[in-house]
Amino acid sequence: MGEAERVSGVILKNYSGFYYVQTADNTIYECKLRGKIKDQIVTGDRVIITPLLQGKGVLENLEIRDNLLYRPKIANVDLLLIVMAYDQPAPSLSLLDRLIMLANYNHLKPIIILNKSDLKAHENTNLILDYYPRAGFKVITVSAYKQINLNFIDEVIKDKIAVMAGPSGVGKSSLLNALSGKVDIKTQTVSSKIGRGRHTTRHVELYPLENGGWLADTPGFSVLDMPVIKSFELSKYFPDFEPYFSRCRFSNCLHNQEIECGVKQAVADGIILSSRYQNYLQMLQEVIQKERCYK
Repeated sequence: MGEAERVSGVILKNYSGFYYVQTADNTIYECKLRGKIKDQIVTGDRVIITPLLQGKGVLENLEIRDNLLYRPKIANVDLLLIVMAYDQPAPSLSLLDRLIMLANYNHLKPIIILNKSDLKAHENTNLILDYYPRAGFKVITVSAYKQINLNFIDEVIKDKIAVMAGPSGVGKSSLLNALSGKVDIKTQTVSSKIGRGRHTTRHVELYPLENGGWLADTPGFSVLDMPVIKSFELSKYFPDFEPYFSRCRFSNCLHNQEIECGVKQAVADGIILSSRYQNYLQMLQEVIQKERCYK
């Protein structure tokens, strides 16, 4: 086929040397590489292919990435869906704040999903519902079991690539199944379009949603260690702290033991959630420890 017949698409998965590429018209092509491409092709990559007959194609080139996560290995991610439960298990505020920080560090937009809204809310759930929307974070309450408010997740994912993170037992797999329209993704046949068997290994796969977005089936957003950054940089990944930086006496304030700290005053005034500030301090100590190790 000629050069003009090449089209762009998104890698849904790589399986046994084949790359499954979804193009703008929602056709999925099973592609082999033409020659060698310098960078390894990963799920989420935007690529150029030459379509052939019967759903086959040739992967020609890799387009420029917006970002690349390494655990899980996936490219061009827009959103991190942080999934917690109303209860059973109770939401972990420390894990929530850590995931928000890591999302911001990786230039992903964090979206808080509170699943199991058919249950009575734990006290931590009420704290999330009260504080985090006021602090500028998107919070969506859903029930995968009762199919409540799933359309709100569809709306935020539209035309974007999203990955999910959260503790076990909160219903991430149920949400993935409900949103993608599949049945038991982790154990059943992958897709009638993509084919090629079951999940015998843990690999990253994108599931196209009807609205045009993609949701990743991954082993998890598993890098929870603090990145190697300067201690004074940590607070910039807490956007709800930023309005109070100008009230700090020192420009490189760590918002820890300094006097005349705007962030500490906002905590004392009940503006910033106390648990969020305590979680910040815990992360700060980890960052300081890493600073010392890498000097």
